[in-house]
Amino acid sequence: MKNLLFLISLALLITNCSKPKHTYEESIKQFQYELNTQYADAEESPLTKEDLPTFKSLDFFEIDKSYQIEAELELTPESPIFEMQTTTDRLPLYKKYGIAHFTINGQTCSLSLYESQNFQNALDHENLLFVPYNDLSNGKTSYSGGRFIDIEIPSAGSKTIIIDFNKSYNPYCAYNHKYSCPIPPSENNLPVAIPVGVKSYGKHH
Repeated sequence: MKNLLFLISLALLITNCSKPKHTYEESIKQFQYELNTQYADAEESPLTKEDLPTFKSLDFFEIDKSYQIEAELELTPESPIFEMQTTTDRLPLYKKYGIAHFTINGQTCSLSLYESQNFQNALDHENLLFVPYNDLSNGKTSYSGGRFIDIEIPSAGSKTIIIDFNKSYNPYCAYNHKYSCPIPPSENNLPVAIPVGVKSYGKHH
């Protein structure tokens, strides 16, 4: 009986020890799967009618957990509502929620986190912060117009916020010029390359 209990305990211990190693990668693969599913759906896809029939998958960088960053959060409650520049004349309204301060690849960086004023009444967006950014991979391995991340608003009193660059995705303009896409403000230009998330889009997919 003692041996049986020992074996059960050992099996549980091995299971518990090995599980976390896969959990993070699986969560990013799930994010990638959902993105691919959306892009393959003619009702939701930003792809052109010409590209949609041959679409198989977006091109992703290798998953790298070191680009999941815990940043210090500086709230900016007095920030005014402003019009964010886009690739067209459209000027969506945003308010700066806060600034995330972090170090990545030895570089001190910061990103402004924005709260859309256009989705105040939309249940699927009311809890999200919008993080558009540029980095040194733009125009090389990633889309030249920058990339976006959506982050859940942290609980009240939080001093930190998680920014997961593995969940970076391209604006719709990377796939189809008919869209109007936010242009990342210059304050969100990072002095480093971010080699994770979605790569630039090519016709070979």
